[in-house]
Amino acid sequence: MANTSSAKKAVRQIERRTAVNKSRRSQMRTFVRKVEEALASGDPAAADAALKVAAPLMMRAAQKGIVHKNTASRKVSRLSKRVKSLAA
Repeated sequence: MANTSSAKKAVRQIERRTAVNKSRRSQMRTFVRKVEEALASGDPAAADAALKVAAPLMMRAAQKGIVHKNTASRKVSRLSKRVKSLAA
């Protein structure tokens, strides 16, 4: 348990940051799932629209330190590839 006032403050800050990060991670996963669902339905227009919303969210999550930069890039790349193959 935190004993000093600075340690108690650090615990409060960590709780706030954890809540924000959880929210952002959840939002990112929701939009990735929307792309996956559009791909599964076979609708190229919906998949493209969903990807255009999801890609910036994923990169923003990487900037904020929620996921690693390379992880976000890899996921965007793989989703883009699948959306492109669906349109072709």
